[in-house]
Amino acid sequence: MLKAMFFSVMGILMFLQLKAQNPPLSPAETATGKIGQANVTIDYSSPGVKGRKIWGELVPYGKPWRAGANKATILTTDKDLTVEGHKLPAGKYSVFITPAENGEWGVIFNSETGQWGIKRTGEANFDPTKNVIEIKVKPKMVNSLTERLTYNITGSGIEMHWEHQLLFLHARS
Repeated sequence: MLKAMFFSVMGILMFLQLKAQNPPLSPAETATGKIGQANVTIDYSSPGVKGRKIWGELVPYGKPWRAGANKATILTTDKDLTVEGHKLPAGKYSVFITPAENGEWGVIFNSETGQWGIKRTGEANFDPTKNVIEIKVKPKMVNSLTERLTYNITGSGIEMHWEHQLLFLHARS
């Protein structure tokens, strides 16, 4: 009996050690910075390209996407912002992006936060009645590959880089 317990405990410890050595597939990341006088933070999970076609396949065109992996991406601002000409009051928002094959992409700031990014059906997990602002912005194709989804807060807005796309949202406080 003692021998069985010993091997069971050792097996569990080995399993936990192996699990601890595997980094997450989409690690949690945080982008922070100032836009004017506003302190802005974006919390997201950063998936990798890993040789996949991202836009139009992994992330379908014409459907809202959680703007990251795992939980919905969260933007927090301590002061009101004007994003692409639309007022975004100080607060905490889930961010969703609707990519398009051609033309402008949709960006949604939704007041519901804390939810997993997708429903069991594969659709983005948000209540559209809680959309605070919805904007359109044209992405820019870039030559260099950005392997991991990355957000940056600049003095003049918010950047999203992934694969060969750069999405920039002009913002001010």
